[in-house]
Amino acid sequence: MHLLVDIGNSSIFLGIEENKQIVKSFRVNSDINKSADEYLLIIVPLLRNYQITDALICSVVPILTSAIKKAIKTLFSIEPKIMGFGMKTGLNIKTDDPKGVGSDLIADSIAALNHFDECLILDLGTATKYLYVNNNSLTGVAIGPGVAVSTKAMISHAALLPNIELVAPKKVLNTATVPCMQAGIIYGFSSMIEGMILKIKKELNKPDLKIIATGGLASLIIPLCDIDITIYPNLILEGLITIFYKNL
Repeated sequence: MHLLVDIGNSSIFLGIEENKQIVKSFRVNSDINKSADEYLLIIVPLLRNYQITDALICSVVPILTSAIKKAIKTLFSIEPKIMGFGMKTGLNIKTDDPKGVGSDLIADSIAALNHFDECLILDLGTATKYLYVNNNSLTGVAIGPGVAVSTKAMISHAALLPNIELVAPKKVLNTATVPCMQAGIIYGFSSMIEGMILKIKKELNKPDLKIIATGGLASLIIPLCDIDITIYPNLILEGLITIFYKNL
């Protein structure tokens, strides 16, 4: 069995792979203040029953990379591979600075191209990312703030607004502060996504472009969109499977 790890700004996504399939996955919160020993205490209960022989880490949080690497090395006595520039992916990155493209975007793109020749990927996490892939290439990206980031920013700059749970109220228009905020955030983001998709389709002249979504907040936002979008919850882990086997 192999361990695949996606370290993001909001969460760490861990997947157990066997025979090129994800057999189990876990999410834990990202915390740059936690040490390798603290993360070891978190992941031991999750992974202690699995015989891990190798690991691949994809990270956009360098300060956490070393902590997670050390925790995995301590638990399984293996040296995890770290995804970086120069690793074989098979993806053609058509951007101004290919070295600057996040490893998470690369993994998402590779996984999507395993399913479709062409599509638009929505990755809803700390940032809201739109990735256009076509002909085995990543050819265009848009990046905006994520739901949780926007919520935190609004609350921190408005003294009278309370902290809220990110859930969708039954109505768009409400009469109490908390559901009013929830509606504005959740339905507002779903509408933003719909608008961005329409603009991207128009720009590409691709009215029937396939749309897929992934990321920790996809299950919250995507069902509220009035556009056909398929959710792939393990998309990034699927991409890491492909990358792992290309680099054996």
